[in-house]
Amino acid sequence: MQKIFLWNDETLTVRSGSRPSIVPFLLEDDKIHPAVLVIPGGGYGCVCESSEGSPIALKFNELGYHAFVLDYRTAPDHWPAPQLDGMRAMKLIRANAEMWRVDPGKVAVCGFSAGAHLAGSLGILCDALDASAGDAADGFSHIPDVMILCYGVLAFAPWSHQGTQINLLGEDFAGSASDYSLPEHVSEKTPPAFLMHTVCDQAVAFKNSMVFAEAMAAHKRPCQLALNYWGDHGMLLGIDTLDAVNWPVQAHAFMQSLEMMKNDPDFRERYTNAYQSMAENRVFSDFFQNK
Repeated sequence: MQKIFLWNDETLTVRSGSRPSIVPFLLEDDKIHPAVLVIPGGGYGCVCESSEGSPIALKFNELGYHAFVLDYRTAPDHWPAPQLDGMRAMKLIRANAEMWRVDPGKVAVCGFSAGAHLAGSLGILCDALDASAGDAADGFSHIPDVMILCYGVLAFAPWSHQGTQINLLGEDFAGSASDYSLPEHVSEKTPPAFLMHTVCDQAVAFKNSMVFAEAMAAHKRPCQLALNYWGDHGMLLGIDTLDAVNWPVQAHAFMQSLEMMKNDPDFRERYTNAYQSMAENRVFSDFFQNK
């Protein structure tokens, strides 16, 4: 896959010595598709592309999305270097929407662990940052239409993953950590979010996703939490499980429901008890009448 470098500045490098980039995974047809920017984790100390990059992109291809995998700067580069890389990637995807056959109004971001914090930052924390590069992409938005946040270090708090906070903010992170804690900055403008976590996550407490979901609910923002019991940190695609394996399809359904909510005047009615009672009676009436 061909890397597309984010910046013309060749002095900006990632840990491998290469430059910040995206790798496109484009569907091979002539149709316009939604897209997902995939952001691997790594505690802001590395980028786990081999496990949380290309395999995730290929899964989203199966679900009908173009995908792009981000390789971004990590420690010793601190805030806002990773965020600027993510912003620039989103701008490039939208700027090249016609060439890549992307619907620019349907560009999601999917992040894992620290990558989920970066993904959430794009929707919540980055408005004051400038990711300009002096080209046409500067005029496009960096804000994702939907955020998919998987076992994320979403809260910067004493009970959350300390290494991620140190790598992003430096050793003296504690005094300013709350400024970068996503749940504390959710607002009425926050993009919709799908969250995936496991109760048994031994590295990043599922409380991260719980407090984020509570913040979204408090601000009446669409949010779905897929919380399973079993699963270590880094469940990836959950292959050969009965529950964790479902999260990509659940995320896809969540994004489809958001589109349906916009376009179907009867959408909310289907989520009422009155509608469901009538529908249930309709589906099962013949069965019970014949008993």
